Amino acid sequence: MRHIISILVENEFGALGRIAGLFTARGYNIECLTVAPTDDPTLSRMTLVTFGDDRIIEQIIKQLNKLLDVVKVMDITEATHIEREMMLVKVQATSSEAREEFKRLTDIFRGRVLDVTDKTYTLELTGTSSKLDAFLDLLGKKTPMEVVRSGVIGIARGDKQMRV
Repeated sequence: MRHIISILVENEFGALGRIAGLFTARGYNIECLTVAPTDDPTLSRMTLVTFGDDRIIEQIIKQLNKLLDVVKVMDITEATHIEREMMLVKVQATSSEAREEFKRLTDIFRGRVLDVTDKTYTLELTGTSSKLDAFLDLLGKKTPMEVVRSGVIGIARGDKQMRV
């Protein structure tokens, strides 16, 4: 089962390497990883997506909590949460028909056209991973020239929070 694990870590040199090393040493895969500072400059927040049964996820969380840099760990998968991912897509848009089709699809998915040249459109979409996958599926034979995805970020709804 897919799990989204939110980790609050001290914003110190090597913290990311130690967390990635924990996964590598135990043979666990990280599907997606995002890291950014929080409103407190001494802390960063990692959002990590991995797969495993309840026993494996429990083991991962226990091991993460043992690391010195880790302040708090929360598996937000089971709680009601909000998750988003951003995607930038560059497509070849040389004809007026192609330009209209890309604009129409982007509007349907509530995306934006960020850049237009005489040969390309660069599109931005935000949503769940499945929404972004659906957009790419609809592009179908109009294969994107380039795709960049941010990775999943997530936050628990309501009172649950990562504050220390």
